[in-house]
Amino acid sequence: MDLFNRLQGIFFNPKVTLKAISEKPIWIDALIILLIAWALFSYITTPYLQKDTVQLLQSSDKLQERMGEDRFNEMIKRTKNPTKASVLLSNLLCKPGGLLVGFLFSSLIILAISRMFSTEGNYKQVLAAILHANFIDKILGNALRLVLILTRKSFMQTTTSLALFFPKLEVTSPAFIILSQVDFFQLWLFGVLGYGLSSIFKIELKKALILSYSFWVLKSLLYIVYGLIAIRFIA
Repeated sequence: MDLFNRLQGIFFNPKVTLKAISEKPIWIDALIILLIAWALFSYITTPYLQKDTVQLLQSSDKLQERMGEDRFNEMIKRTKNPTKASVLLSNLLCKPGGLLVGFLFSSLIILAISRMFSTEGNYKQVLAAILHANFIDKILGNALRLVLILTRKSFMQTTTSLALFFPKLEVTSPAFIILSQVDFFQLWLFGVLGYGLSSIFKIELKKALILSYSFWVLKSLLYIVYGLIAIRFIA
């Protein structure tokens, strides 16, 4: 199955597509597409993230008091006017590299959890399934987010999660941090991933969905804890 058929199959016929991928786990071309798409998304949205970050930092009296006025002003200056080299390094190397590590680590965790259900399957199969399922979030999801960011001219206030229904919530509020983890494209991604895990581990779809969404819950909890800790240093 070529890349185009796999790409459209994830959206329109995920069960058959992921079954074929589990039998012949092709993943390098999918990874390249995802990394390029993520790098482009990050680069285009950098000015909006930069603007939001400056506004957030400038509103934090607590952070300014902790750092001291001189250090704080220097940090604001660097955030407002990053060098072209640092922008390119971040968007073309660091962020794609972080995404790659995330894919590799996620595949390992899911494979480890799967051993409670099955002894079938291997790491390469899981990685291929995760990469293709991420077309939903990293390509379609980010395409929509990009349109919203460019329309609203804000990165942090843009979301495709439950937080969308509560526009008055501050991005630094615990409620926003929690609700933002219930992202509709992420829910779709892990639902589709269930088909792949079912084929890979030779288990019922119900068990595969439990496995897939258990990982999503674990990942979301980690992001929530990280977010709540981070806002203590800013808000």
